[in-house]
Amino acid sequence: MAPSKQNQAPPFAKDEKVLCFHGDLMYEAKVIEVTVKPGQKVEDAQYRIHYKGWKASWDDWVSQDRIRKFTEDNKQLATQLQAQARMRTHPKSGKKGVKANGSEMSSTRGSEERAAGASSFGRGPRRGRDYELESEDNFYARPSVKLIIPDDLKSLLVDDWENITKNNQLVPLPHPHPVTKILEDYGRYETPKRPAGSSHVDILEETLAGLKEYFDKSLGRILLYRFERAQYTDMHKKWNSNDPEFQGKSPSDTYGPEHLMRLMVSLPELIAQTNMDQQSVNRLREELAKFCTWLSKNTTEYFVSNYESPSQDYIQKAKD
Repeated sequence: MAPSKQNQAPPFAKDEKVLCFHGDLMYEAKVIEVTVKPGQKVEDAQYRIHYKGWKASWDDWVSQDRIRKFTEDNKQLATQLQAQARMRTHPKSGKKGVKANGSEMSSTRGSEERAAGASSFGRGPRRGRDYELESEDNFYARPSVKLIIPDDLKSLLVDDWENITKNNQLVPLPHPHPVTKILEDYGRYETPKRPAGSSHVDILEETLAGLKEYFDKSLGRILLYRFERAQYTDMHKKWNSNDPEFQGKSPSDTYGPEHLMRLMVSLPELIAQTNMDQQSVNRLREELAKFCTWLSKNTTEYFVSNYESPSQDYIQKAKD
């Protein structure tokens, strides 16, 4: 007879070495305490985490969705996320195949467009002694616009990465809940909360219009994994065809929240490259944080529950 969930142990144990999300990156850490309240499911356990090389003041209580097992695959993902962050901070790295202004990625960009930062710039994933985590000093030194992404959206981003890069799956298109609809729904939700005709409503409208424009311009350049490019090429042809279902449509009419979240985690870099003053940046960050909070509460409504498995012909075409 299978043990009941009440008698099962939490998936992470005290003194276990793990990787843990802090912001948009993962760091090596140790579980120093595990708490499961009476009547609580093991999946709802809380873990006190100590980040390796960081002061005890950074110890944090986190939920299961912020922790990953200390496996080679997860170490590789942590390295790739950090490499991507470094490349955003120092775009003029001298690597071949990438323009310094970041506006175009060459077709030789490595295994994946986004998360696989190390292999994306002319070298394979680092292993062994090359696996290093960012120090506290370097963390503070990184010039960036901090955008708080809810933990459940971060988990969906990681699942998205695994589905496409590991499982060779795709987000089904056209998406049942495209970016255009999501932004419209959020606008209808948020607008009544603001004084009619006020500057707060204007800022909301400008933010949503800007997100749509950024998404349409960024999708084909920086938001796709290599495995998705053949799908994007096929969709681009449909947008320019006489097919009434697709004619005149744009990326924001076809792609959904999975790709929108890839834009959200890239926005700090994009914002940092503008000439916006600090007050405008702070206001925009507030608007984006509100949107992310709303989206995190509606993930089951907008995100697809299952990715599709393409044909062998597609898989071969995507690898060529």
